[in-house]
Amino acid sequence: MENTKKINKNSKIGVLCGGLSNEREVSLRSGRNVFKALIELGYKDVTLIDVDRNIASTLSETKIEYAFNVLHGRYGEDGCVQGILEFLNIPYTGCNVMASAICMDKIMTKKVLSTNKNIPLIKSENATSKEEAIEKIKNLNFPIIIKPSKEGSSIGMTKVNKNDETLNTALDEAFKCDKEILIEEYLEGKSATVGVLETFENNEHKIFATPILGFKTKTEWYDYEAKYTKGLTEFILPADFDKDLTKKIQDIALLAHKLTGCKGLSRVDFLVHNNIPYVLEINTNPGMTDTSDLPAQANAMGIDYNQLVDIILKTSELN
Repeated sequence: MENTKKINKNSKIGVLCGGLSNEREVSLRSGRNVFKALIELGYKDVTLIDVDRNIASTLSETKIEYAFNVLHGRYGEDGCVQGILEFLNIPYTGCNVMASAICMDKIMTKKVLSTNKNIPLIKSENATSKEEAIEKIKNLNFPIIIKPSKEGSSIGMTKVNKNDETLNTALDEAFKCDKEILIEEYLEGKSATVGVLETFENNEHKIFATPILGFKTKTEWYDYEAKYTKGLTEFILPADFDKDLTKKIQDIALLAHKLTGCKGLSRVDFLVHNNIPYVLEINTNPGMTDTSDLPAQANAMGIDYNQLVDIILKTSELN
């Protein structure tokens, strides 16, 4: 859509959160934080909207002028709500329909990224049934990670160390969440993530990568529990990579952001193994909770939470 309006302190803003996905509770936490920040920033007409299946009617009734989208997961981060907002001609934060749909689908993300030889990807297979998965796993080396293609926050993910009874359980868990699953070889390494932000001031477009955030977890890997339970993950910010590897990771994050058509913001997750930064996935609506990655990354470069919210809000002028 073409948006010629500019946001001001009197603009009517709706913060979209909650939703219908397995990440509903995380999204509600993000939404409350963003709502509070917008009020503190001086925006006078802000509404917190818990998204349900009547969202189109709700948006029409509330007559919001801009949508600050902090929905996570299915329906909110996959292009669905973006399509509704497009139809209602409501500018919204973050990525458009196409980029959201691509990045929500881990399999499609890897297909798009695989077109550029400068983006390392872990060997993987995908399947739409248990039978197909069991057959394709023969092409991979254990241990493996089994994950739904269209879930976030590590929901439905399982590490399987060998071909035994745990494999069936892991496949069942993944297929509960999605009709198609991704199976990747498990590599020992360092988990890291990079935020990408875009700003538009005085007709000048800037796109930049945040400092790299590394993790040390008390769990075996960076799972849902580690992501959202205080005390289970130690943030290393900036991550302890040398200058050359740091630049390489940030450059790959920017390349992945552009290649998948992302706009406004994203967060690119990596697994660094033998100094090779493998891209795992791209988040188009990063969490905004007290323990979320993007706010910590922004803060490390001198952008506090409220400033970050204001930067993200202004991305709605792109859609």
